[in-house]
Amino acid sequence: MKVALRKIGFGVIGLGTFGKNHVAAYVEHPFARLVAVCDIKEELAKDTAEKFKVKYFTDYREMLENPDIEAVSVVTPDFLHRDPVIACAEKGKHILCEKPLATTVEDAEEMVKAVEKAGVTLMVDFHNRWNPPFALTKESAEKGELGRPVHAYIRLSDTMYVPTRMLSWASRSSVLWFLGSHTVDLARWIFSDEAAEIYATCGMELLKSKGIETPDFYQYMIRFRNGAVAMFENSWILPETLPTIVDFVAAFTFTKGCVYIDPIQHGAFKMFRVDSWGYPNIIGGPMDIHGRRVGFVNESIFYFVDCLVHGKKPIPTGRDGLAVTKILSAVEESARKVHNEKS
Repeated sequence: MKVALRKIGFGVIGLGTFGKNHVAAYVEHPFARLVAVCDIKEELAKDTAEKFKVKYFTDYREMLENPDIEAVSVVTPDFLHRDPVIACAEKGKHILCEKPLATTVEDAEEMVKAVEKAGVTLMVDFHNRWNPPFALTKESAEKGELGRPVHAYIRLSDTMYVPTRMLSWASRSSVLWFLGSHTVDLARWIFSDEAAEIYATCGMELLKSKGIETPDFYQYMIRFRNGAVAMFENSWILPETLPTIVDFVAAFTFTKGCVYIDPIQHGAFKMFRVDSWGYPNIIGGPMDIHGRRVGFVNESIFYFVDCLVHGKKPIPTGRDGLAVTKILSAVEESARKVHNEKS
């Protein structure tokens, strides 16, 4: 006997660049119904609500009183996830929280505790798990086709545009939280293991000279419990003359093979204009093709909806988010010690 599927009501807290992706995904998914949106910028909240004919709020606590909202996306800045996630849990709402789960271990632990106490679902949107090259690498590793993991290198960086013009709150976060959350999650996911040792360093000069109190870059090494080692590089000071604002490469070496990944130039699709050229993001998106939004950043949100509709537990979970926060906090501490020793 088939069970009739029903639409689930969603709310979105935070309507910045990525918040808009969540809004659009819920509007498009056949079993999602966007009920309300929330942002502290009233004009932004109102304009978004009018566009999609839904209610808007500037206080998420008021929005959470709406019984039609069963699940919520928390898409606030990196350091502002704790309070809305806990509030959602206390109101019995399922939660899709953007990465990182939190920027302190204490906050992450409180969030996971609140969610587990309330018995609601929490998924952390590590959307690169839906990035096809990484998903295929994970699948091959799970099948045993590549053997045991030995070492990896992952570089994910942005141009200066991101901390100086795209994010107004860069000083209250860092490239480690903004981008390192992706790379660390990918390594522990593909290696199916947890960190045992961490060594890190960072540099702080260019952004500080512009009044942005955050490191320019982090370079760090993680040795996992199974002996595999991963090297990471996250930078926020690449020149804006690059064809994309993101620089992303990865290499994974196993005992029976290796995988090289260049997500940005995959397919080598280049677009030239009279005054510029670049690599359009044909894998990540989101972008509209023949009236449908495509791209892996959309797929992770769709996956969250599908899990709720079918009563399945989504991954990555809040526990995954907590593990990543613990690792990144240790990276910060290691880099701080190295910096203090040098000074």
